[in-house]
Amino acid sequence: MKKVLFLALSLSVMGLSTQAQSVQPANAQAKVAGPQIQFEEQKFDFGAIRTGDVVDHTFKFKNVGTQPLVIANIGVTCGCTTPDWTREPIMPGKSGTVTAKFNSAGKYGMQNKVLTVESNSVGGNAMVAIVGDVKEAGAALQAAPVNAAEAAVNESAPDGKQKLKMDDRKIKAKKKS
Repeated sequence: MKKVLFLALSLSVMGLSTQAQSVQPANAQAKVAGPQIQFEEQKFDFGAIRTGDVVDHTFKFKNVGTQPLVIANIGVTCGCTTPDWTREPIMPGKSGTVTAKFNSAGKYGMQNKVLTVESNSVGGNAMVAIVGDVKEAGAALQAAPVNAAEAAVNESAPDGKQKLKMDDRKIKAKKKS
């Protein structure tokens, strides 16, 4: 009798504890205890540029953790890349930026510049990169590859000029008659 009573009591307690647990949707992410950095993009392709050109790109990130995020330093792979970043602590749910400025003087060919973001993120260091192709000063350039959804082309205007908008970059061209 005692065994049956003990078994019934145990099953009731287990049933109540199971009901008390909350069920999260499959797509819900659990908040990380501590700061956590999450970049919108990991790599940016600046396309083809001429040697001596300076390009820059700003990477946006968000603190998806539960404590303030602090970036201590950003390591670069060469002196041709200069980083800048949000210096104040980024509170949970807030955003910040990391900007990479690349000076192509003395560089030729495909470039892959990695920035290592050193912070107090629970995930450890994060990495972002800028890539592109550096051509000789007199070489003809092609724009960075874009898909049809990213580019909006306006056909010839009455003045013979054409405009092409790719992401946040604008290129203007004039037709020769």
